[in-house]
Amino acid sequence: MRVKKFLSQIYMTLIFIFMYAPIVTLIVFSFNENKGRRWSGFSLKWYQEMFQSEMIMSALWNTILIAFISAALATLLGVIACIGINSLKGKARNAYLAINNIPMLNSELVTGLAMMLLFIVFGIRFGYTTIIIAHTTFCIPYVVLSVLPKLRQTDQRVYEAALDLGAKPVYAFFKVVLPDLMPGIVSGYLLAFTMSLDDFIITHFTKGTGINTLSTLIYSEVRKGIKPSMNALSTILFFSVLLLLCLGTYGPKWKNRARKSEKTGGKRARA
Repeated sequence: MRVKKFLSQIYMTLIFIFMYAPIVTLIVFSFNENKGRRWSGFSLKWYQEMFQSEMIMSALWNTILIAFISAALATLLGVIACIGINSLKGKARNAYLAINNIPMLNSELVTGLAMMLLFIVFGIRFGYTTIIIAHTTFCIPYVVLSVLPKLRQTDQRVYEAALDLGAKPVYAFFKVVLPDLMPGIVSGYLLAFTMSLDDFIITHFTKGTGINTLSTLIYSEVRKGIKPSMNALSTILFFSVLLLLCLGTYGPKWKNRARKSEKTGGKRARA
């Protein structure tokens, strides 16, 4: 058992080294004073150069704007889809869940190419609109994946009781069901925002000319040669995505703990 545990720890260590050693190298050399591959001293000048670049700032604004709008639309449509899927039963529900899971399992290359051909067929001009539509489309399944489990955990009898007491369906949903869904909705929104923020392939196929996001800008600039400012930009993008993933993972848990502590405190005060 000890040998097996030891080998498993070595295996996990090697996996983490192969996964994160390149990222650590990237982060370290983003603070390197010179452009060379050898460490020559700590410096923040590449971050200063990055923030002074109009091209990078424009790409940053495009990325945040597209991610914000796409995640909001995907969250709205995903919640509506969850309500519809949850109301189904048996084979119909399984069929819709399978359809929802296909975009997540499908290659982004296929999705990006399909979206590009769709826009060409319908004569839609490539730009912000096509990127937002494409990002919303591939983010919806991730929202459904986050919200649907919370919807299944809600007590349907509470909603029905609100209807029996005279509440209208829409009012009962917003007052009874929606508060229980909020952790899943927040998690789904953050996940969709993250997926849109660091997407490259689908954006590359649907962006058209004259529009860049951080991922497409990094790709185009690295093709010309490795620039330390791109290392700095990649470092900021990595930590931004990491922060959003942590908020999406642990934020709802912290909120649930706060609710439980408030309920416990209220019960003690009454006692």
